[in-house]
Formats: sequence, structure tokens, C-alpha cells
Amino acid sequence: MVEINKIKTIGIVGAGVQGHAICQVALMAGFENVVLNDINMIILNKAADLMKNGMPLIDSKSVTENDGLKALEERGLLVEGQTCETLLEKLTLETELEKAVRNADYIIEAVPEVMEIKQEVYKKLGKLTPNHTILASNTSTMSISKIGEASGKPENVIGMHFFSPIRSRLIEITRGEKTTDNSMNIGVAVANKLPCIDGKRMVARLEKETPGFIANRINIVGELYLKWILEQAVEKNIPYEEIDADVIHIMNPGPFELMDLIGIDTVYGAMKYFEETVSKDFSPGTIFTELVESGNLGVKTGRGFYDWASGERPKIDPSKKAGLANAEIVLALQLNEGCRLIEQGIVNGYKIIDDVNLAGYGNPGPFIAGGKRNFERWSNLLEDFAKKSGYTYAKPCELMKTGAFLKMRK
Repeated sequence: MVEINKIKTIGIVGAGVQGHAICQVALMAGFENVVLNDINMIILNKAADLMKNGMPLIDSKSVTENDGLKALEERGLLVEGQTCETLLEKLTLETELEKAVRNADYIIEAVPEVMEIKQEVYKKLGKLTPNHTILASNTSTMSISKIGEASGKPENVIGMHFFSPIRSRLIEITRGEKTTDNSMNIGVAVANKLPCIDGKRMVARLEKETPGFIANRINIVGELYLKWILEQAVEKNIPYEEIDADVIHIMNPGPFELMDLIGIDTVYGAMKYFEETVSKDFSPGTIFTELVESGNLGVKTGRGFYDWASGERPKIDPSKKAGLANAEIVLALQLNEGCRLIEQGIVNGYKIIDDVNLAGYGNPGPFIAGGKRNFERWSNLLEDFAKKSGYTYAKPCELMKTGAFLKMRK
């Protein structure tokens, strides 16, 4: 039994879009001390202001009410006895990493999704933290084993993947090759203690490491098809709105709007990592690369595939379709990847894959979204797509082609 009450001080390294939001839910969880670290006070003060006053968040329906502590208090969504003021009294802003982490029982790292940056941070964390401190990386794709090696104490390192916005229900906890059961148990306990505004918290525990964990591994494969479609659309001067309109009846937000919400740099980084670790077919390609190099990263910069300067969602007219995109191919790719997860022993059955997808991204998983009844036809779609695109990774695996996964719900 994990004694969660022994976790008193939480350190957050990185005060960006996710870092400050993770810090806020750590405050709301009731930990005695929460320390937020970044390179200068300008970043930290901005983060503190966002935690207090919030900002408009864009979800699958509209611009929501902001989720700053002040607004949550006014809406009666804080725990009884908590106020915006009392929670912020527990917050320490610190620019020096050593001071930020030296008394921490649990650290959540939220620095950019670049392996070299993460390894450099963990090299420092390994030296600066007490022996009992759990080090949790908020990575969406990267190897916990490689991150853990850099720390010098890989047994204490776990993956703790949050979703944007942090109000989403899902947190994925995964181990590296040398992570102890105790570290995993503490990670799951901390995750379950963090409040969730949008319903019941779901914590998915992965006992075997895989690129992208569950949710992003299932969703990143769709980028193969979207990259192929995107190249055709640019060549034919077709607006992104019309491609999203092709699939919005079963994927809302559509794929390009969703990538803007996630952050194009995050998608790009995931594709680069998959290119290196899974298949060269995941190379981001020219358009993604140009958007990243130009700094047009989606909602957080005001422009990506769409213009977000007004804070409003793009207007997608379902009647104006490009006629290029077939959402079933995206679902077929996701079903195939789900079957690979089962084949590789990452999960025991398909139910957790559907549950994770719904909790993390708000869309039904590929099995419940038609895979169980359409796997034969979808296998043929993938064979045809692999031939047209040259992406051999898109070919259906045996578990999908045979439908043997149907007996593996769990």
C-alpha cells in the first residue's frame, strides 16, 4: 500500500503550457508545497498569473470558461475550504533548479519534447534530488529507459503523460526497463490524487514501455495518412477546412484542427521520434517541417494550419468537402496499431485502448468505432493504401487481418 500522505512536496520543472497547468492541479490536490521551476522570473510570473486568472481554453465544442483558480473558486469547483488565495500560498516560484528540487518528494518534468533536453535535465535531477524522490517525465512519446539512464537512478524514473488541456481525464503512467514497482505505485497514487474537472480521473498503467504509450501510439499512425493527404491538398490548393469537413462526422475536431490544439511542434516531435524508433515512414515531411521552422505551432502561437488569433474555432462547413480524405483509413490504421499493441504484450486486450482514447482525446477508440465489425474491409483498405503511398508500415498485421483480437477484450 502506497502511503500517498508521505508525498508532501511536489516540484514541477518547466512552466510552459502544460507545466503551469500541472502545477495548478498539484496545488488543487492539496500537497503541502508545490515548487515551480523555469529559467527566469518572467516565465514564472506569467505562469502564476495563468494559474490564478486562467485563459480561454478551446475544447471540442467552443471556447470554454477559463480554468484559473479564481474562476474555479467562483464556480464552486474547488474542494471545500480551498480558495484561490490559500492555494497560491503553497506555491513557490524558483529559477534555480537546485533550490527547486532539493526537498521534493516527487518531481514532474515538463520541458520540451526533445530527448537531448530531457536527458540533460535528468542528469542534473539525478544529482540534485534526495534518494527517495520519484522523477516523472511528462513525455508523450519518448523512452523512459533512456531518460532514466541519464539520471543515474533509473529505478526512480517513470513516465507520466498528461493530455492537453490538463483538465482531460487521462494520465498514462509507464515504466522504464529499471523502474521499480514502488516508483510505479507512487506515480499511480499521485496521478489519482490530482483533480479532474471534466469527469472521473482515469489512470492507465503500462507495465511495458512503448513509443507513444497507448493514446499517442494509436493516434500518431493516422499522421501517415494525413501527411499523404496533406501533400495532395497543397498540390491542388485545397483548404484545410475542406479536408477536416471530409471526416468531421466521425472525428470532431478534425485532424488538422486537432493538431493545432495539441501543438504542431508536439506532433512534429512525435513523428520524428517515431521515424527514428519505429519506421522511416513517419518522417514529418515538408509541410510539417515548414510550419515548425516558421514558428506557426497552432493555438499556442495564434497560427498553425488555421488562424487562432480571435480565440475562436475555425468554421468547418460539413457541406464543403475536399473529397480527398477517408476517415475509415485513419480508423483502420488505429485499429491496426491497437492490434500491434496486443501482439507485443503492451496491453492484454482492446478495451483499455478504447477507454484510453476516449478519456484522452474524447473520441471512441478504433475497436468500438467500427473495428470489430469492419476489420476485414479495413484490412483491404490498408493493403491498398500501403501500395499507393509506399508506406509499408501501414500494412495490416496478422491479429487485425484474422480478427483474432475479437476474443481479447479484457
